[in-house]
Amino acid sequence: MDIAGSFWSFAAVVALLTLTPGLDTALILRTSLLAGRRPAWGVTLGIQLGTLCWGVLTAAGLSALLAASQLAYDVLRWVGAAYLVWMGLRMLLTRHAQAPEVERQEEPRFGRGLRRGLLTNLLNPKVGAFYVAMLPQFIPAQAPHAVMGLALAGVHVVEGLVWSAVLIGFASWMGGVLRSPAVRRFLDRLTGVVIVGFGVRLAVSE
Repeated sequence: MDIAGSFWSFAAVVALLTLTPGLDTALILRTSLLAGRRPAWGVTLGIQLGTLCWGVLTAAGLSALLAASQLAYDVLRWVGAAYLVWMGLRMLLTRHAQAPEVERQEEPRFGRGLRRGLLTNLLNPKVGAFYVAMLPQFIPAQAPHAVMGLALAGVHVVEGLVWSAVLIGFASWMGGVLRSPAVRRFLDRLTGVVIVGFGVRLAVSE
């Protein structure tokens, strides 16, 4: 496979991964609906920065440790699961008795959103395992592995940014309808259940 073919093939694979509803989609939509565009872009950039970090680690060979060491994988898996369950429970237990203006001020701003997205991605060892398993298949023998790995991760990041822009735009368009107190409570509870579910799934997975 030549370099151009590698890029197109990898882009097709990660496009399917990006479009599949999951933790990232739930977190971006929830943040956009309850806090607005700026915090949602913070979450988005944090997630994509984490993706880029996994690509760099894989290209450098460091994330292969997760594939080779069960202990390293399990430690990161349990820390990530605990973080997701904690974040989901906070959403489930949050009360919305305040005025909407107060609630919006208490939602994560850009910096907090960035940290939340970054931690959510970096503490998920399955992302690292995906890169360890997939990247080598798309790096031609004649290509420099570190540069090619970073470039392929960049493709994933670009697709993730485009899809996140669609999600944030949709949330902004529907914001007037979806920001009523009853809908806000429902969305917060639903996202909390989804995130706790991902945390539990990560904890019990091998």
